[in-house]
Amino acid sequence: MKNLHAGTWSRRRLLRALPALFTPVLIPTRLGALGLGGQARPVKSKPFSRFVDVAPSAGLTEPIIYGDPSYSTYIVEVAGAGCAFFDYDNDGWMDVFIVGGRHLEGTPPGCGNRLYHNNRDGTFTDVTAKAGLLEPAGWAFGVCVGDYNNDGLEDLFITYYGQNRLYRNNGDGTFTDVTAKSGLLHSTTYFGTGCTFVDYNRDGLLDLFVSNYVEIDLATGPKPSLDLPNCQYEGVPVNCGPKSLGFPPHFLYRNNGDGTFSDVSKDAGLGALGKSYGLTAVAFDADEDGWQDIFVASDATPSYLLMNNRDGTFREEGMLRGVALGRSGENVSGMGVGVGDYDLDGHIDLSKTHFHRESTGLYHNNGKGEFEDVAASAGLVPERRFISWGTGIVDLDNDGHPDIFLVTGTVYPELERVYPDKYPARSPRIIFRNQGNGTFVELGEEAGPAISSPHISRGCAFGDFDNDGDLDILIMNRNEPPSLLRNDAPVANHWLKVRLEGTKSNRSAIGARVLVRYKGKVQAQCVTSQSSFLSANDPRLHFGLGAATVADIEIHWPSGAGETFTGLRADQLVTIREGDGIVKGRQFR
Repeated sequence: MKNLHAGTWSRRRLLRALPALFTPVLIPTRLGALGLGGQARPVKSKPFSRFVDVAPSAGLTEPIIYGDPSYSTYIVEVAGAGCAFFDYDNDGWMDVFIVGGRHLEGTPPGCGNRLYHNNRDGTFTDVTAKAGLLEPAGWAFGVCVGDYNNDGLEDLFITYYGQNRLYRNNGDGTFTDVTAKSGLLHSTTYFGTGCTFVDYNRDGLLDLFVSNYVEIDLATGPKPSLDLPNCQYEGVPVNCGPKSLGFPPHFLYRNNGDGTFSDVSKDAGLGALGKSYGLTAVAFDADEDGWQDIFVASDATPSYLLMNNRDGTFREEGMLRGVALGRSGENVSGMGVGVGDYDLDGHIDLSKTHFHRESTGLYHNNGKGEFEDVAASAGLVPERRFISWGTGIVDLDNDGHPDIFLVTGTVYPELERVYPDKYPARSPRIIFRNQGNGTFVELGEEAGPAISSPHISRGCAFGDFDNDGDLDILIMNRNEPPSLLRNDAPVANHWLKVRLEGTKSNRSAIGARVLVRYKGKVQAQCVTSQSSFLSANDPRLHFGLGAATVADIEIHWPSGAGETFTGLRADQLVTIREGDGIVKGRQFR
């Protein structure tokens, strides 16, 4: 099937790629594209956002301990981790959750996850201990957010090497570990990575999908060695994998409606899945049939697109639908996933980050859940210098055309000592600015010092932490404090935020697909529990409107219901409750 798929798509991909091959010659105005030697050309165009890292002044100053910064023995030390914007206390301001780790030899002070409360003045307070989240430090990787018990409070699920954990939000600023009570304990050691709350059976309750990365025992696993093919890189011993390691299963847990979950993986068809090193998991309605599908970015193996059969089961069609492999039918290292509508055709597209020497994938959706990687024609292919992780299809400058953002960082810190110029441990953030014609240009220093600043980053989350009408960016950096990139967007551009509350649908409205129409354009977004790299975004959907001052909203609720609202003024947060229309929402500004 792999060879058949590659042959079927190769001609179409070649035709789409040809214009991009000659673009640097024929269209010299691609001012942001990479020039010779991988250097970005200066950009001279309409104003774009500038980003400033305000983490130090905001109080996000504690390092995120995650393995030894200079050497790694096992892949668990370098694979994590994610982060989240979410409003745990319902005050209308995004709080911050950072996933953390430990050292292989032990847990020095400062290890573990951190919860920061938004003080509504540009600063945050570490409330981890007060919130009951100061658990014994372990190897935590992913986070997904959702109201699994429909009580109006956002809960947390965190994946680990070992035992995953479900934290119920108590509504008083504290959380309770209900993993055992909810039936989510397992006796086997799994390498949990991606997770997403998803109402796959449309009963109004959030179920849970969990992907796993590799099978590895830290007591007996292979170590860096020049004698093992997957345990050295260009003559330097490095952590082994993933190709030297086994394939774990993935899991689907059905919400029973009484605070517990049941493992329905086998009955749902997940037991028949092929071999995959699963990372980020994203649930969305790929074919717009009203039922939630699940995409899993997979490292060095075909990525999965699990299509919902509407009867409690899924069929895997990533290969058939064009999202499993690279442009030439090759395996690529799927890390992070961005979700959005880059070309404003009203359908949800995907971006997917990869290993160095592999360009970021951009998968165009025709609305039927059939995708084509258009990275070449979009101008993304020249950038292949770094290992890329968290990503998003997000409108950073509010011009009405979603951009692509991603973070980068090595998994082999040992290489820098041998090849300092070729393989730097720290690397910059990347912005691909949407030109509004299906192409992108790469920005660097001109978008602010926080973009060109080098780090070893993993997850990133997008949200408006200061409620000023643009998207800021939270970034998990290994063995240093997180970054909080404040967005100073062009003031002339307008925007609209949409916050949804389900009634018949799940309370978080996870899975809702929203179309916003403005000045002859239409843009689709959806509410997700996880995306980027093992991270969770601000659940308030943010639409840049450019010069438009009014917009219409069309909502496709997870329950299957639909609603439309017209003539809404720009530059506001609109809260919509399913069946009740626009309601008074949480505080904003």
